[in-house]
Amino acid sequence: MASETLSPAAAHWDSELGEYILNWDDIRNEADPHQAAVDFGLTAIRHACVACGWDPALASRDGAANAVVLGCLLLVATTVLNATSVRITAVVNSVGVTCELVGVVLIVVLLTSKAERGPSVVLHTTNLDSTTGYVVPLLVSALMAAYVLVGFDSAGELSEETHKPRATTPRTILRAVIASGIGGAFLIVAALMAAPSVTDGDLATQGLPYVLTSRLGTTPGKLLLLDVALAVCVCTLAIQTAAARMIFSMARDNVLPGSRQLREVSPRTGTPVAATVVPGVLAGVCLVVNVGNAGLFLGLASVCIMLLYVAYLMVTAPLLVRRLTGRGLSAGVDENGRPLFSLGRFGVLVNFVAVGYGLAMAINLGWPRAEVYDPAGEGWYLHYLPLITLAVVAVGGLLAFRAQRSAYYASIGLPLRTAAPVVEVEGAGRARKRCRAFRSSIIRRRAAPIRSA
Repeated sequence: MASETLSPAAAHWDSELGEYILNWDDIRNEADPHQAAVDFGLTAIRHACVACGWDPALASRDGAANAVVLGCLLLVATTVLNATSVRITAVVNSVGVTCELVGVVLIVVLLTSKAERGPSVVLHTTNLDSTTGYVVPLLVSALMAAYVLVGFDSAGELSEETHKPRATTPRTILRAVIASGIGGAFLIVAALMAAPSVTDGDLATQGLPYVLTSRLGTTPGKLLLLDVALAVCVCTLAIQTAAARMIFSMARDNVLPGSRQLREVSPRTGTPVAATVVPGVLAGVCLVVNVGNAGLFLGLASVCIMLLYVAYLMVTAPLLVRRLTGRGLSAGVDENGRPLFSLGRFGVLVNFVAVGYGLAMAINLGWPRAEVYDPAGEGWYLHYLPLITLAVVAVGGLLAFRAQRSAYYASIGLPLRTAAPVVEVEGAGRARKRCRAFRSSIIRRRAAPIRSA
């Protein structure tokens, strides 16, 4: 280990002590003592990994195992929090969202102040020629927008725990989409403007952390990255909360297998414990897949976003059909006495655009491209993972519906639909009318003596 290079140069490996040494006097003599201490700690950790034969790279087996452990610890924390207290969960979520919004504003302002180029960088085209065109880069870049503009439906899934949900939920969804779109756009433009280079490949491989630490310095950059890490933790908490409430509401209507257990609410905590534990466990299982197969894990991440867009289509498409057939939306007022949220005369147009956008994103995400799902060429199952997942989900949903449809129809007050339509015998309608007329005449004759009396 003595031949290994440590940072700063004064650091060395002491074979007698069996550890890395950096004297405090040497730290104080550095131009940036704080940075020297941080560099020493990082290089010492890297050398320890080499000495133990442990590869910290995320794509390696060791790095993936580390990510799984950290992810599972986060899931345990969010599951316990969700299962024990609704109030504390709401407070943590509110604090986290506030920190996230403040962090986005700070990052945009600080990176803009360190800009190396103007906003026209968004029109920069690298390696673009007549054979490539603009469609392929647009589809690739649209993947990031598709990853970002999801999750706003959580406001609807948590509406039962909201004061005045009919008035609050639609506007909350709109605010979430607008904040995500505007904040994300400004963040991307600011990062591109401040990046040391947009052509050397570092921006593509290291992303926003590289821009923050290289342009703002290690300490401010790391502090802002801590805010990003906090946002990720709070996002995990919010998504699990929404998933638990969705499972609970579906179990309440007897849609899911095991609905009786999933819809139970703890009398002590007031939370659906089983419905909270299930998404935490399933997420942990998906994390374990990452060990030794990072390609499958990345593919699952893309497939999950694709399934979200398919779920959105299952709402927007029937709604568009309802609008086009003239049935419209149900009328009524919210808790404030105002008409229910509506898009008014723009409803059909916005609904049509929503269906088109959702369909385009679902196809773009689900298209079995090796560059997205199997860049390392690990196997055909990764290449066609979105189609395989869609088939498995469709078959599983069909089996679950067939198993639960009797209980589901009973829970929502509808008669069970038969598989085959009832065929009416010719003349049966006239016979029923005669029977009704006969019963009416009997009732009138029986009522006549009563009236005369």
